[in-house]
Amino acid sequence: MFQLLPWLLLLGASFIVGVAIGRYAYIRQGKLRFQPTREQLLSWMDQAPVGWLILDRQNKVRFLNAKAQRLLEIPSSYRSSFSLGHLNDHKVLMDLVDNVRDRSKPQRVEWDYGQEELEAFAFDGQQGSVALLLQSRRSLEAQLDQQERWVSDVAHELKTPLTALLLVGDSLAGNVTDQNAVLVERLLKELRRLQELVGDLLELSRLENVVPGVGIRSEQVNLLSLLKDVWHGIKPLADEKDIHMNIILEDAEMTNTSTVLADRRRLHRALLNLLDNALKFSPIGSEIRVELQSTSDWVRIGIHDRGVGLSEQDMEHMFDRFYRGDTSRYRQHRGGSGLGLAIVQQIALAHGGWVFGENDSRGGARFELRLPVNSPL
Repeated sequence: MFQLLPWLLLLGASFIVGVAIGRYAYIRQGKLRFQPTREQLLSWMDQAPVGWLILDRQNKVRFLNAKAQRLLEIPSSYRSSFSLGHLNDHKVLMDLVDNVRDRSKPQRVEWDYGQEELEAFAFDGQQGSVALLLQSRRSLEAQLDQQERWVSDVAHELKTPLTALLLVGDSLAGNVTDQNAVLVERLLKELRRLQELVGDLLELSRLENVVPGVGIRSEQVNLLSLLKDVWHGIKPLADEKDIHMNIILEDAEMTNTSTVLADRRRLHRALLNLLDNALKFSPIGSEIRVELQSTSDWVRIGIHDRGVGLSEQDMEHMFDRFYRGDTSRYRQHRGGSGLGLAIVQQIALAHGGWVFGENDSRGGARFELRLPVNSPL
């Protein structure tokens, strides 16, 4: 009978979860012996960011995870119980399997599979079984760079046709009738939303290629004055909900000394995104509290709202691209591109600072932007 569990306990955990689970662990309460089940180990392998194949002594594939399926371009109908010899360009893997059985120790091979540069590790198991670990030889950074370039290229390609469509929409808006007024208004709204999304993607792409100290302009920026300018721009939206901003200074002298060396335009964008985010989730008639604190090296800008606060999922993903949180939190709020906080994070990093979010002990959420007084720009 084909046995998976003995060597899965030894190999699966080390490559999949990246830590040594050990064959025997103990539960702290009661000191009970804990041993992962076969189903648990296979579930971990199925979710792994590397490819896994498990073969029996006849070289039949008994387990195949999604990553291996993508790397080897295996049809979905081949998910289990097929021969390794059915794969395209299977000779490299067959030789690797033969070598690990002959030598009874792990083996490794590199080869080009279509457009992908792959490497595979083989481990022998009981009764002639073999486990294969597959991964791309390209670094994670290179793969992320390729993805970011693709997003940037798509955004550039969309920019021109969207501008043309907006011109057409504006022309239609000047000749609306009772029958098509609603449709034209909806068309223009969606086109502007797409234009904003493309603009955010382009800005994010540019920021991700900025090295602190290179590529963006800097000047002395008075944060108190900038905060007031940003709020003035979104005040009409705040007035609709009867929300006001209250700026709290650490000391009275900060009125004239709260300055940083920064790119004013991008810092304006970061504060706009943070205040707009606070405005979205603030209840009617509430206050957005902004705290300015300064040391000899750092300036801290804390923005508090009185909304529902951040969920565990928000805490983990709020700075990810396109993340928009629990949909139930958006029922009463304006939508966005899902890129606002990702842009804030990149602007902070470009200035040698950082940003984080947390739940305020007094209720609501609190975001803090920290910037060096003398930026590396």
